[in-house]
Amino acid sequence: MKCPKCQGNLETVVYADVEVDRCADCHGIWFDSQEAQTLKTIEGSEAIDTGDPKIGSKFNAIEDIDCPKCKAKMTKMVDLKQSHIWYEKCPICYGIWFDAGEFKDYKQEDIQDIFKGIFTGERR
Repeated sequence: MKCPKCQGNLETVVYADVEVDRCADCHGIWFDSQEAQTLKTIEGSEAIDTGDPKIGSKFNAIEDIDCPKCKAKMTKMVDLKQSHIWYEKCPICYGIWFDAGEFKDYKQEDIQDIFKGIFTGERR
């Protein structure tokens, strides 16, 4: 598969028997349906997110992307508990794309995230 953001090659990464696909270039991560939610509950799984969040945030400017799996137009989404995290979700196969650094942030949900979303409207 090709990266929906930079067109780099996606490489399989396995953590706790869950396979995800990470871009060899920009380090964004493709999760098939429910994989991100499963890995969020597994200690240490943030290790799969090896990318630089500053580089990942630059890819937020890319508005229209196609699903790397089924080629459908993906929908921009916001995490309801951490409104500064924006990701893309496929309306057909339900896979999701996190840019570099977003999965680590997704796992580190705390009280500061509530205030980040309310006061700064920050988007990573």
